[in-house]
Amino acid sequence: MEISLFLGFGASFFLIAISSGLCMTLALSLAISIGVRRTFWMMLGELAGIALVGAAALGGVATLLLSAPRIFIAAKLIGAMYLLWSAVGAWRAPANLAIGENDAVASEYQLISQGFVTAISNPNAWILFAALLPPFILPDKPLLPQASLLLGAVVLIEFICLLIYAQGGRVLRDYLANKGLGQWLNRISAGLLVGVAGWLVFG
Repeated sequence: MEISLFLGFGASFFLIAISSGLCMTLALSLAISIGVRRTFWMMLGELAGIALVGAAALGGVATLLLSAPRIFIAAKLIGAMYLLWSAVGAWRAPANLAIGENDAVASEYQLISQGFVTAISNPNAWILFAALLPPFILPDKPLLPQASLLLGAVVLIEFICLLIYAQGGRVLRDYLANKGLGQWLNRISAGLLVGVAGWLVFG
């Protein structure tokens, strides 16, 4: 792949990824409630989901799925219900959990699942990759090296953006804790999760 083409893709995807979206808001929300360190588990699941969506787009599967809207409606509802369930858990968590005395509210598996489900149940991600990735593939070059390079860039850029949002959540978490407002952390996190769920369904 030509370096100019690759850099063009990287710049385009970074501008898209850094804009506030479902997964970025989720990273912000979790960093507020459980801290950045444990949010890495959600990021792992989200990155796996994004890589799967990107691979499906390059393989033509995304085009087929986009022609079957019922699949996406079901995925959106499942993902939204999962996020709402997480929001209820965050809202009902004891106040001391909000300021980090015990940040093991969710298991690693639950956090990975939350990130993965959010990534693959977002129709916008499927549409984005189905439209964005193919133009950067050169038909006269081997597909696998190009696909690997693009997906590697996607995962790296997505991780950087998730980390930026998670750090923003950590700053807010520390600020509220220092102001003695730790009890609000769970409520803010729960509200953001409800917002992500609504965004997933109605966005």
